[in-house]
Amino acid sequence: MSLHNHIVARIAAQGPMRIDEYMTTCLLHPSMGYYTTRDPFGAGGDFITAPEISQMFGELIGLCIAQTWLDQGSPAAFTLAELGPGRGTLMADALRACRAVPGFVEAAQITLIEASPPLRKIQTENLAGYKLAFADTPEDLPERPLYLIANEFFDALPIRQFLRDGDGWRERQVGLEDKTLTFGLAPAQPQPALNARLADTTDGDLVESCAAVAPVMDAVAARITAHGGMALIIDYGDWHQTGDTLQALRKHQKVSPLDCPGDADLTAHVDFEAIAQAAPSCAHSALTPQGVFLERLGITQRAQNLAAKLTGAALQSHIAAHHRLTHPTEMGNLFKVMALYPQGGAPPPGVDP
Repeated sequence: MSLHNHIVARIAAQGPMRIDEYMTTCLLHPSMGYYTTRDPFGAGGDFITAPEISQMFGELIGLCIAQTWLDQGSPAAFTLAELGPGRGTLMADALRACRAVPGFVEAAQITLIEASPPLRKIQTENLAGYKLAFADTPEDLPERPLYLIANEFFDALPIRQFLRDGDGWRERQVGLEDKTLTFGLAPAQPQPALNARLADTTDGDLVESCAAVAPVMDAVAARITAHGGMALIIDYGDWHQTGDTLQALRKHQKVSPLDCPGDADLTAHVDFEAIAQAAPSCAHSALTPQGVFLERLGITQRAQNLAAKLTGAALQSHIAAHHRLTHPTEMGNLFKVMALYPQGGAPPPGVDP
């Protein structure tokens, strides 16, 4: 049975699915889910993330974290963690750059928070030579200083969608029409968790919520608050969002989220305000565009140094990668960076305080 047929049968038997239930089924079904059955990254997959575009991305993030570690007194034992680490490319590039910082790599307990068995295998191969620990959730992280990376992690968390109707809300669902998956709306009812959104929305406005953010940030913020460290969150989205941002990507092309369950990546724009609100014990930076963040960390100088050793097609590819990561019309403005750090401390390099 295909995942599409599985979902159709489930809806026929149990009624419409909430959007978060649909996303979770599509992405993480044990035998047919998108992330549990494949490596979706890179040119041969469905999308390319920043670490796969250029080594410079991971290198600069690693040095940003290392500088923060130095600024916080170089804790002798700490967790260096990544949420949703993909193929392990970012972590590998970060660790290579951080070997220039005395004591950093030796003090780091490298922990990858990854749900996908196929990706865990690839991460182990790409980080051969390092002692790795794996965790299923941030709640499994040890109680020690935490320096954490979350690049394109929060966009894949399941969301719910609600359309305002008077003082109530109609939840968007996935149902059936002649055995075809289709979007529909549940009857209007109060949603106490959305009471604050009544002040900034009108009838017909759609808002999204992500319950999965709270437990993730509870665990991360608790460790940073108690022991020190920082979290660097890089994703596409904005502060305090409204509107439908659910999207699907297959073979580098946008498709309908209902077209090919289990064979397309499903994501939604990140509400950075919700992330900050879920970590009230931590200070947080303002949103900084990715291009600005990378330029402040010295990506142009690094690009020039690497370019001096390149010619021909390799040089042109390198120039294109720098442009894609930083230019406002590419990833430079679409992706934002926010850091969480201890109250009263200084923000990490590269972000706006």
